Amino acid sequence: MQWNIPNLLSLFRIIAAPFLLLSGWLGMPILFYIILGFMLLSDALDGFIARILNQTSALGARLDTYGDILTYISTLGAVWWLWPDLIQNELYYIISAAVLYTIPALISFMKFGELASYHTWITKISAVMMALGVVLLLLLKEPLLFHWAVYFLVLETLENITITLLIKEQQSNIHSIWHALKTKD
Repeated sequence: MQWNIPNLLSLFRIIAAPFLLLSGWLGMPILFYIILGFMLLSDALDGFIARILNQTSALGARLDTYGDILTYISTLGAVWWLWPDLIQNELYYIISAAVLYTIPALISFMKFGELASYHTWITKISAVMMALGVVLLLLLKEPLLFHWAVYFLVLETLENITITLLIKEQQSNIHSIWHALKTKD
């Protein structure tokens, strides 16, 4: 494993996920917010630092993807224990988001035998919208941005599926469909 700052930030999210779940199970919302805040901060910084330090790699992209997946799953589990009524109120949006994240992952896994780690511009916008939407939902009980993030996730899903269908072998860090078309030549 390449021990560099970006990979360690992604690894932090992977290690922090069980503690986020534990904070929910133990009914500790303050600890939940602290851990989630650090997880979201590490997600915002890992790719940025990797590009600045020229430390991007396929391993880093995979670690980031696994960190993202574990962040989403552990957040959902902890919120289920802390605020079950919130889960109930947003259930259709949560299920929609889960399906929209799962479909391109399944298609990539069927084609390449592994998850995609494209990190497109649309994916980055979607991640920021989703993170802010979840934070607003949890702190202020305001669902509007979370709902819009789920709608925007449709675009991310279509882009990721299209890229998977266009490329011949698994690649990381494809910024857009246009970039996938350029690598196809």
